[in-house]
Amino acid sequence: MINLHSNHYSMLQYYAASLTQYQRLNTKEVNIGHLLLGKNHPIRVQTMTTTDTMDTDATVAQTIRCIEAGAEMVRITAPSKKEAENLLEIKKKVRAAGFSTPLIADIHYTPNAAEIAARLIEKVRINPGNYIEKKKFDFIEYTDAEYLAEIEKTRERFLPLVQICKHYGTAMRIGTNHGSLSDRIMSRFGDTPMGMVESALEFLRIARDENYHQIVLSMKSSNPQVMVQAYRLLVQKMDEEFGEIYPLHLGVTEAGDGEDGRIKSAIGIGSLLEDGIGDTIRVSLTEDPEFEIPVCKDIVKRYSGDTGSNVPAIEKLPYDPFNYSRRISFPVKNIGGTHVPVVIADLSMLEHISPATLKSIGYEYFSDSDKWLIGDQAADYIFIGNNTLDFALPGTLSIISYEQAFASSTNHDKHFPIFDATQFLNCKNRSKQLNFVMLNCYNNGETIEESLIQQLGQDKTVVICLSTTNTNAMQSVRRKAIHLQSMGIQNPILLITDSNWHTPDEHLIHFATETGSLFLDGIGDGICLGYSSTGGMDNAQVSGRTYLQVKDRQQFTNNTAFSILQATRTRISKTEYISCPSCGRTLFDLQETTAKIRAATHHLKGVKIAIMGCIVNGPGEMADADFGYVGSGPGKITLYKSKEVMKKNIPSETAVEELIQLLKDNGAWVERA
Repeated sequence: MINLHSNHYSMLQYYAASLTQYQRLNTKEVNIGHLLLGKNHPIRVQTMTTTDTMDTDATVAQTIRCIEAGAEMVRITAPSKKEAENLLEIKKKVRAAGFSTPLIADIHYTPNAAEIAARLIEKVRINPGNYIEKKKFDFIEYTDAEYLAEIEKTRERFLPLVQICKHYGTAMRIGTNHGSLSDRIMSRFGDTPMGMVESALEFLRIARDENYHQIVLSMKSSNPQVMVQAYRLLVQKMDEEFGEIYPLHLGVTEAGDGEDGRIKSAIGIGSLLEDGIGDTIRVSLTEDPEFEIPVCKDIVKRYSGDTGSNVPAIEKLPYDPFNYSRRISFPVKNIGGTHVPVVIADLSMLEHISPATLKSIGYEYFSDSDKWLIGDQAADYIFIGNNTLDFALPGTLSIISYEQAFASSTNHDKHFPIFDATQFLNCKNRSKQLNFVMLNCYNNGETIEESLIQQLGQDKTVVICLSTTNTNAMQSVRRKAIHLQSMGIQNPILLITDSNWHTPDEHLIHFATETGSLFLDGIGDGICLGYSSTGGMDNAQVSGRTYLQVKDRQQFTNNTAFSILQATRTRISKTEYISCPSCGRTLFDLQETTAKIRAATHHLKGVKIAIMGCIVNGPGEMADADFGYVGSGPGKITLYKSKEVMKKNIPSETAVEELIQLLKDNGAWVERA
């Protein structure tokens, strides 16, 4: 990396103030209008309008709805000079209605629009990947001298905006997007978190040279794994180079809608917040923007109480937090090793388990033919506690129970026991194939003798189950996994997480944050989700509308577990949609189109389809997708295979059918069963 500045002494050991409890990262204070961001100020929530910026009244009305829902900042797109100029009229009407909430201009390709907006409203957002340089997906070999010359061109074009912002007291977000890195950055660093970081740091260095510091940064990606690595790396690089850290805006770009959008956002945003990283958040859903705010609030409120403690400090991380690598484990049956993570459904609270019960976890029984239909999201194991079953299970499903029920079972090829550590070592009723052993993760400061752990590590039938009752649950489980890894223990790890929240959104966020963040660090060979004695499931009214009617806890947790594995890219079980949240640039009805495409293609397991409202968000932002559906003009769609244009300017009325034909032509289509 080209570094034009001398290094400072690092304040941080890794990338966070603490990896064992929640401790907010100390960032610079930034003033956005009257709103203070960073430092010790609350984590701020924000959203973005989806209306045409030139439709002043509609944009004002939607902005006010977002503010009334709790948005502390509202972003509005300004793709050209005329939209930037109209921000003043929007601002006047919002202020006249009695609202002082800061407004943000969203700029991509037009520096002159940014320079206009910076004189009118409280903050501008620029994307360094396309603010100066035009992306052509060209690879160019630069000498160091040529590379520095290009940076100087960037400096000349960027300086006017910096000077305007400094003069008017306007804040700025330097917002890097994974899919829209410039050709120059891509040629030097590739499509990597380091490329994302360097893209932002080039602009930040220029601003710092002008003594302008009212800056927020972001590292967005539709892939939570890439996103988390990029933010961690950005923190480390700012700490090393500047000796201080600027506030961070968190968000997963193109997260999608419904359950999947919430889970992907919670994994990306929550994983970082768990480590104290993040000063403002936006949940990008393909829904009306006011529905994003309650989800933001549910994420943020997790960090308003007890931060937890009683977890030993980490002397050395046994893995690289900036590059994904799955923890090495030996296989026990289908758990660990190179097997995808397994899903365990907790049915222990049910009074009776019948074949019909299993429909909620992916197994449908047909009594007339005595056969099972097994879905793509069928659980691998069921935990039944002390219950017994009076029917034969489908061949892909196995049982976990307490020792007494296991001992009375006659089928020890599909029935396996679970113990606590001491009980296991003293018990004779073990399985010869697979035993689940619970370890507490510093519950109330408790520790486990290392000699006991070593005995477990020497037993090739043991899967270690990690759980905790600590407030700092994710940090506690991670710390225990680090301890096991440092001891050379290679048994598979099962993550057990209970929720004591109540609404579907709260449960989704809890499960996704506490388990998803661990999977992103390569920790976890299985997942089991459940509810604590104080948890439950309130009516499924989310964000003012019903998006999920939950009558069956088992179905909810089973679907959530598979969605977490999908979002962390550790087990693919369904079609993935990379869908932008819509804005004033969107050239078709994004919500309606996303629903149509999802209905037609949801059976295509493992296929990634990007649905982008305009060319700003594609093809760059859909770099991770297999196929893309992108607005190219009013009522016109362009179809992509990866980054390659396949069909241009298709009428939107026939574009979904054309997409299906493209999938068929490229061998990605299968007929529904």
